[in-house]
Amino acid sequence: MAEFFNTYPFLIGLVSFLIGLVCMPLVLRIAKEKHFVVKPNKRMSHTGDIPNIGGIDICISFLLTYFIFEFDRLQESQFLIIGVLVILVVGFADDVLDLAPLAKIFGEALAGVALIGFADIRITHLHNFCNIAQLHPVASYLLSFFLLIAIVNAINLIDGVDGLASGLGILYCLTFAVYFQICGAESWDALGYSMTGALTVFFIYNVFGKAKRKIFMGDSGSLLLGYLLTAFVFRFCEMNAYRQVPDKMLCTAAPAVAICILSVPVFDTLRVMCTRIKHKQSPFQADKNHVHHLLLKTGLNHIQTTCVILIVSIVFIIIGFLARNWNIWLLTALWFMLCCLLTFLLWRIVDKKNGKATT
Repeated sequence: MAEFFNTYPFLIGLVSFLIGLVCMPLVLRIAKEKHFVVKPNKRMSHTGDIPNIGGIDICISFLLTYFIFEFDRLQESQFLIIGVLVILVVGFADDVLDLAPLAKIFGEALAGVALIGFADIRITHLHNFCNIAQLHPVASYLLSFFLLIAIVNAINLIDGVDGLASGLGILYCLTFAVYFQICGAESWDALGYSMTGALTVFFIYNVFGKAKRKIFMGDSGSLLLGYLLTAFVFRFCEMNAYRQVPDKMLCTAAPAVAICILSVPVFDTLRVMCTRIKHKQSPFQADKNHVHHLLLKTGLNHIQTTCVILIVSIVFIIIGFLARNWNIWLLTALWFMLCCLLTFLLWRIVDKKNGKATT
């Protein structure tokens, strides 16, 4: 049986999906009984009290599936799993208690200690970016912690409309899982497929669930997703830095390819943070300036907004892998210019829409 799933690892995602499907009704019931819900407010368009601990179901199905298929390798990944549990607790605490930004970042860094410090999953090589190859250990740890905090919060901030964070998560996890499978990184492809299946269950409930069946991911889910994506990015870059992949799959511009994969949350967070600082506001202050808010202003609904962002993300992923052996500066510059162009066009559409609305 184990050999069968090693041959067809994508079926691991199906097992994760089935476990999540069985557990979700229980999670919904507990959320309502314990009042783990989000009440309607001016920043949200939903009506009624909606459970916001979808991350619990995602984590349960993800971990159970991983334990089933990777139990023999559990000792190797124990600190990664400890980090998963830590980040889940931090996210759940934020959902329930609404943690201060610094307290939240401290919790994320604590999870990072397990991933970067103990599991030793970190960035150690810059692929000759700025003529830098091997990093000094201190620089490696500092850069890795910075990237962890940045990616986790970028995913957290993009979670603004139905299906967006989970849809992007499915796309990203599936991309990394397929890449790891082709490259023979068995334990890592199992992680990717397990998370893909778990997210798919949540996506269905979040997008298509009506009334009593609807649920939000919450920070417990978005932080967990960001944490795992960080681990995938680190492993992806390290495998390519040390040429632990087949020649046909080698990405000499791996850091730039990773940026292309995570295009939407990375660029949107960078843009929003710069805009807030420019207006002398706290970079952590919530607003409605994210890309999904702009798309909603054009008249699209939640599902249409999610679909547009997913299509754009797929295009960027394709560009990233097609240009995987370009110069890192060149690919990063292309990514940045395309993101700026798309953002400019989106703002023009928003302005035109608002102009018509006022005439």
